[in-house]
Amino acid sequence: MSIRSGLFKLLGLCLLAGVLVAGIIFPVAGAAGVISNQASETVESMSSDLADEPPPLVTTITDRDGNPISTLYKQYRIPTASNEISDAMKWAIISVEDRRFYDHPGVDWKGTLRAAISNTSGGDTQGASTLTQQYVKNYLINVIYREDPLGQQKAQEVSIARKLKEARIAIQLETKMPKEEILTGYLNVVEFSRQISGVGAAANAYFDTTAAELTVSQSALLAAMVNNPAVLDPWNNPEEATERRNFVFDKMVENRKLSAEDAERLKEEPLGVVPGGPNKPPANCIGAGPEYGFFCQYVEDYLLDLGMDKDDLYTGGYTIRTTMDPEATHAAKAAAEAEVAKEEPNVANTLSLVKPGKDRHEVVALAANRDYGTDKDAGQTTYGLPHEVFNVTGAGSSYKIFTAATAMEQRKYGIFDTVPVPGFHTSPVFNGGGDHCPTRPSGIKAYCVQNAGEYGGSMSLQDALAQSPNTTFVILEEETGMGPVVEMASRLGLRKTMASNSANGEAPVPDHEDPRFSMTQTEFHGPGGIFDAGAGFFTLGASPVSNLEMANVAATIMSGGVWCPPTPILEVINRGGNEFPVEEKSCEQVVPEKLADTLAVGLSKDVDPGGTAAAAASGAGWERPMIGKTGTTQFQGSAAFIGATPQLAGSAMVFRPDRPYGGLIDGGPGNVRASAGSTGNMFGGKTPARTWFRAMNPIMEGLPVEPLPEPSPEYS
Repeated sequence: MSIRSGLFKLLGLCLLAGVLVAGIIFPVAGAAGVISNQASETVESMSSDLADEPPPLVTTITDRDGNPISTLYKQYRIPTASNEISDAMKWAIISVEDRRFYDHPGVDWKGTLRAAISNTSGGDTQGASTLTQQYVKNYLINVIYREDPLGQQKAQEVSIARKLKEARIAIQLETKMPKEEILTGYLNVVEFSRQISGVGAAANAYFDTTAAELTVSQSALLAAMVNNPAVLDPWNNPEEATERRNFVFDKMVENRKLSAEDAERLKEEPLGVVPGGPNKPPANCIGAGPEYGFFCQYVEDYLLDLGMDKDDLYTGGYTIRTTMDPEATHAAKAAAEAEVAKEEPNVANTLSLVKPGKDRHEVVALAANRDYGTDKDAGQTTYGLPHEVFNVTGAGSSYKIFTAATAMEQRKYGIFDTVPVPGFHTSPVFNGGGDHCPTRPSGIKAYCVQNAGEYGGSMSLQDALAQSPNTTFVILEEETGMGPVVEMASRLGLRKTMASNSANGEAPVPDHEDPRFSMTQTEFHGPGGIFDAGAGFFTLGASPVSNLEMANVAATIMSGGVWCPPTPILEVINRGGNEFPVEEKSCEQVVPEKLADTLAVGLSKDVDPGGTAAAAASGAGWERPMIGKTGTTQFQGSAAFIGATPQLAGSAMVFRPDRPYGGLIDGGPGNVRASAGSTGNMFGGKTPARTWFRAMNPIMEGLPVEPLPEPSPEYS
């Protein structure tokens, strides 16, 4: 190198050093001008964030007794206080990353200048960041910019500007936090690969221990990994991880925190990580397992529907105590599986249980024959079969509950009044029948309906609910008007169902050419929809429906006509240990109490001889007073049984979740399958009713036998 070029390089380095020092002290010096003020405010704000805002934490979901069932997170982190971290871990990270940590004011001047000079002059890229600076960088990457790839990129780019900003924040941070807090903060925010963040989670995931119990060897491996977590992953790259761990031992010897003899001995030890990969819980409801996963998913969906931010749910560190009863859930799951094998293609058997009440309707269990999970070949699914509007072919004649309630409310019929039961009926009001229906002078098909069985010409409304003649309830729809019947369905509990579309149970698609997609079910079936006076087949339950909401319909009836949202939440506690308010919808008196009580009596004969669920009730040895209503759709493609005692309401549904249209074959418990043809032999009194009684018998065992309410003369 010539003397002249050497002088120029020396001059450049001196200027660079001056820029660095000026940049670092820039906010402290209080330089005048708008740019100075803005820079200072930015540094002050970011250093305050690091001092005050905690990083993302794990949300825990529990059953009603407080036993954890699942965790939700984006970064697996176990908050760890300073006194909960072993000295070995602290000295390992200090020795390898920042030997002068306790001596500098946040920036190691010598190291920073050396790195800047090397990087600017084209030499090897050097970091030379202090632990305080690394805390700043990791906090920016893993907390502030964790959902912002561009921000993450800027937070770790190799540039003088980034180093200056990082150094300024580090200096400010050291004026706000003691060294021990900075070290603890760093160890809680740094990433150890595979979404494992912080030493508490790393100790558990890598060694099945706590941060307080970390040994020197374990601490050295974790301290080694922060240099490059992906490359130094001990399961994928054990040789590189061992080499870097041993380097940490050497640095601990240099820092007089480990003897040379112990270092050489420890270098011979294996890495000691848990076999097969890190020990960490799944990051979503998969962790709840095959039995509790559906309930966990409902908890998440319920909170998001109430307006909770999903990112907040997954990072807020909440403890969510739910209403789930594990014993009831187990009984419900066992019953669903006993009737329909979990591996059975295209058959879902679901059971939802809700506790009636005038203040709350707590969801007790959500179950399906299928397991909750991602292995479809093993009969698993992550679809919300028990609670979403997923049965797209409907709940059949169980919808006659809404028609009966409307007729009673309008005082057209009391529950013991005689109703007509013709074998065949052509509606003078409704349109839209099939080929077997006559064509009116207007050219529009009339709506006509016939019964599935033979009945006399009339019976009481109570007997009609038990024996379920179709013609009767279409006639009742004509007399009440379709609008009130559709509205009654929503009032009694089908809130999400009626707000979905009539095609696939999802949100309406605006301006879709097919009105089944573009309208809500309320619009589609009610007056003003595609049918002049409404869809007469509504009472026959041929539209998408939520099993949970049908269970809640039964709960509303058994609660004296009080609707409450089917809630899975008992309490939500935030990371600070305080209750987090969950703004749930208020309960509503949707029908008069005397009407609901009388309707309950009207629904009490379905399990008696002659009722559509009598065989299932008798086979289960059922003896308690209850309400019940079966339902079967045309071609036997889906079926339902809705029932309740004063203590517990439930709905069981069997349907085809994958290819909805076609029949179901019931060959007895454990022998249910999807038909290869268009029809089947399924009825609500078969698989659904058997599922309901099979679960309810053990759940109700030991509880007092409570009577149904008395009917009111006003509605009798």
